Amino acid sequence: MKPTRMEPRPMQAKTRFPAACIAAAGLAFAAALAAPVPSASQPLRLAQATPAAPAAALETLAIVSADKRHAFQVEVMRTPEQRARGLMHRRYMPADRGMLFDFARVEPVAMWMENTFIPLDMLFIRADGTIARIAENTEPLSQRTIPSGEPVLSVLEINGGVSRTLGIKPGDRIEHPLFKR
Repeated sequence: MKPTRMEPRPMQAKTRFPAACIAAAGLAFAAALAAPVPSASQPLRLAQATPAAPAAALETLAIVSADKRHAFQVEVMRTPEQRARGLMHRRYMPADRGMLFDFARVEPVAMWMENTFIPLDMLFIRADGTIARIAENTEPLSQRTIPSGEPVLSVLEINGGVSRTLGIKPGDRIEHPLFKR
Protein backbone atom coordinates (compact mmCIF):
# COMPACT_ATOMS: atom_id res chain seq x y z
CA MET A 1 0.00 0.00 0.00
CA LYS A 2 1.50 3.31 -1.06
CA PRO A 3 1.02 6.36 1.15
CA THR A 4 -1.66 8.70 -0.13
CA ARG A 5 0.43 11.80 0.38
CA MET A 6 3.44 11.84 -1.86
CA GLU A 7 6.34 14.16 -1.28
CA PRO A 8 7.14 16.17 -4.40
CA ARG A 9 10.60 15.63 -5.80
CA PRO A 10 12.98 18.44 -4.89
CA MET A 11 13.89 20.78 -7.71
CA GLN A 12 17.53 20.83 -8.70
CA ALA A 13 19.32 23.97 -7.66
CA LYS A 14 20.50 26.29 -10.41
CA THR A 15 24.01 27.68 -10.15
CA ARG A 16 23.27 30.97 -11.92
CA PHE A 17 20.65 33.61 -11.22
CA PRO A 18 18.87 34.98 -14.30
CA ALA A 19 19.18 38.73 -14.79
CA ALA A 20 15.45 39.13 -14.10
CA CYS A 21 15.91 37.68 -10.61
CA ILE A 22 18.77 40.04 -9.85
CA ALA A 23 16.73 43.01 -11.12
CA ALA A 24 13.69 41.98 -9.02
CA ALA A 25 15.87 41.65 -5.91
CA GLY A 26 17.31 45.12 -6.55
CA LEU A 27 13.82 46.62 -6.88
CA ALA A 28 12.68 44.93 -3.66
CA PHE A 29 15.75 46.31 -1.85
CA ALA A 30 15.08 49.81 -3.18
CA ALA A 31 11.43 49.64 -2.07
CA ALA A 32 12.52 48.58 1.41
CA LEU A 33 14.88 51.56 1.64
CA ALA A 34 12.10 53.92 0.54
CA ALA A 35 9.61 52.66 3.17
CA PRO A 36 8.85 55.16 5.95
CA VAL A 37 10.70 54.65 9.21
CA PRO A 38 8.60 55.09 12.37
CA SER A 39 9.61 57.99 14.57
CA ALA A 40 10.36 57.61 18.26
CA SER A 41 6.78 58.69 19.07
CA GLN A 42 5.26 55.98 16.85
CA PRO A 43 5.20 52.39 18.09
CA LEU A 44 6.96 49.83 15.95
CA ARG A 45 4.41 47.31 14.66
CA LEU A 46 5.60 43.79 14.11
CA ALA A 47 3.87 41.44 11.69
CA GLN A 48 1.80 38.85 13.48
CA ALA A 49 1.64 35.25 12.30
CA THR A 50 -1.70 34.36 10.79
CA PRO A 51 -3.04 30.93 9.90
CA ALA A 52 -2.52 29.77 6.33
CA ALA A 53 -5.38 30.51 3.97
CA PRO A 54 -7.57 27.52 3.15
CA ALA A 55 -6.60 25.65 -0.02
CA ALA A 56 -10.24 25.00 -0.90
CA ALA A 57 -13.68 26.42 -0.12
CA LEU A 58 -15.09 25.30 3.21
CA GLU A 59 -18.02 22.89 3.34
CA THR A 60 -20.16 21.90 6.32
CA LEU A 61 -19.76 18.42 7.78
CA ALA A 62 -21.24 16.90 10.94
CA ILE A 63 -20.22 13.93 13.04
CA VAL A 64 -23.15 12.24 14.77
CA SER A 65 -21.99 10.46 17.91
CA ALA A 66 -24.58 8.99 20.29
CA ASP A 67 -27.17 11.76 20.65
CA LYS A 68 -24.78 14.58 19.81
CA ARG A 69 -24.04 16.30 16.51
CA HIS A 70 -20.62 17.97 16.11
CA ALA A 71 -20.34 20.50 13.26
CA PHE A 72 -17.10 21.20 11.38
CA GLN A 73 -16.10 23.32 8.41
CA VAL A 74 -13.90 21.24 6.11
CA GLU A 75 -11.78 21.64 3.03
CA VAL A 76 -12.52 18.78 0.63
CA MET A 77 -9.53 17.38 -1.25
CA ARG A 78 -10.82 15.83 -4.49
CA THR A 79 -7.86 15.79 -6.88
CA PRO A 80 -4.67 13.73 -6.56
CA GLU A 81 -2.66 16.95 -6.20
CA GLN A 82 -4.90 18.24 -3.40
CA ARG A 83 -4.83 14.89 -1.59
CA ALA A 84 -1.02 14.72 -1.90
CA ARG A 85 -0.63 18.19 -0.33
CA GLY A 86 -3.28 17.82 2.39
CA LEU A 87 -2.38 19.76 5.52
CA MET A 88 1.36 19.76 4.80
CA HIS A 89 3.30 22.84 5.92
CA ARG A 90 0.45 24.24 8.01
CA ARG A 91 1.12 25.02 11.62
CA TYR A 92 -2.41 25.82 12.75
CA MET A 93 -6.00 24.68 12.19
CA PRO A 94 -8.99 26.18 14.03
CA ALA A 95 -10.77 23.81 16.43
CA ASP A 96 -13.93 23.59 14.29
CA ARG A 97 -12.07 22.88 11.03
CA GLY A 98 -10.90 19.78 9.26
CA MET A 99 -9.91 18.29 5.93
CA LEU A 100 -11.93 15.63 4.10
CA PHE A 101 -10.10 13.46 1.56
CA ASP A 102 -12.42 12.16 -1.18
CA PHE A 103 -10.82 9.12 -2.86
CA ALA A 104 -13.74 8.79 -5.36
CA ARG A 105 -13.83 4.99 -4.92
CA VAL A 106 -13.80 2.52 -2.07
CA GLU A 107 -10.35 1.02 -1.49
CA PRO A 108 -7.78 0.47 1.25
CA VAL A 109 -5.80 3.69 1.80
CA ALA A 110 -2.82 4.77 3.87
CA MET A 111 -1.91 8.24 5.07
CA TRP A 112 1.25 9.76 6.50
CA MET A 113 2.31 12.91 8.32
CA GLU A 114 5.43 13.97 6.42
CA ASN A 115 5.70 17.78 6.45
CA THR A 116 2.54 17.99 8.58
CA PHE A 117 3.20 19.98 11.75
CA ILE A 118 -0.20 19.56 13.45
CA PRO A 119 -1.04 16.36 15.39
CA LEU A 120 -4.21 14.98 13.82
CA ASP A 121 -6.99 12.49 14.40
CA MET A 122 -7.62 10.57 11.17
CA LEU A 123 -11.13 9.19 10.77
CA PHE A 124 -11.32 6.52 8.05
CA ILE A 125 -14.85 6.58 6.60
CA ARG A 126 -16.84 3.96 4.69
CA ALA A 127 -19.01 4.83 1.66
CA ASP A 128 -22.15 4.87 3.86
CA GLY A 129 -20.60 7.58 6.08
CA THR A 130 -19.82 5.38 9.10
CA ILE A 131 -16.43 5.64 10.74
CA ALA A 132 -14.41 2.45 10.23
CA ARG A 133 -11.32 3.39 12.25
CA ILE A 134 -9.78 6.34 14.09
CA ALA A 135 -6.02 6.95 14.28
CA GLU A 136 -5.73 9.36 17.23
CA ASN A 137 -3.05 12.01 17.73
CA THR A 138 -0.90 11.02 14.77
CA GLU A 139 2.75 11.97 15.07
CA PRO A 140 3.69 15.21 13.26
CA LEU A 141 6.42 14.99 10.61
CA SER A 142 6.38 11.18 10.63
CA GLN A 143 6.86 9.05 7.51
CA ARG A 144 5.11 6.09 9.15
CA THR A 145 2.12 4.98 7.11
CA ILE A 146 -1.27 4.86 8.80
CA PRO A 147 -3.51 2.27 7.09
CA SER A 148 -7.29 2.43 6.87
CA GLY A 149 -7.62 -1.20 7.99
CA GLU A 150 -10.36 -1.83 5.43
CA PRO A 151 -11.59 -0.31 2.16
CA VAL A 152 -12.87 3.26 2.71
CA LEU A 153 -14.16 6.11 0.56
CA SER A 154 -12.74 8.97 2.59
CA VAL A 155 -10.56 10.19 5.45
CA LEU A 156 -11.42 13.11 7.71
CA GLU A 157 -8.54 14.86 9.48
CA ILE A 158 -9.33 16.94 12.55
CA ASN A 159 -7.09 18.33 15.29
CA GLY A 160 -5.43 15.68 17.42
CA GLY A 161 -7.39 14.72 20.53
CA VAL A 162 -10.74 16.09 19.32
CA SER A 163 -12.19 12.60 18.73
CA ARG A 164 -11.54 11.58 22.33
CA THR A 165 -12.73 14.93 23.73
CA LEU A 166 -16.03 14.74 21.81
CA GLY A 167 -16.50 10.99 22.39
CA ILE A 168 -16.32 10.15 18.67
CA LYS A 169 -15.75 6.45 18.00
CA PRO A 170 -15.85 3.86 15.18
CA GLY A 171 -19.42 3.25 14.05
CA ASP A 172 -20.41 6.92 14.45
CA ARG A 173 -21.80 8.61 11.33
CA ILE A 174 -20.51 11.45 9.16
CA GLU A 175 -23.07 13.74 7.50
CA HIS A 176 -21.79 15.28 4.27
CA PRO A 177 -23.04 15.12 0.64
CA LEU A 178 -20.13 12.79 -0.21
CA PHE A 179 -21.75 9.91 1.68
CA LYS A 180 -24.81 7.91 0.69
CA ARG A 181 -27.80 8.06 2.99
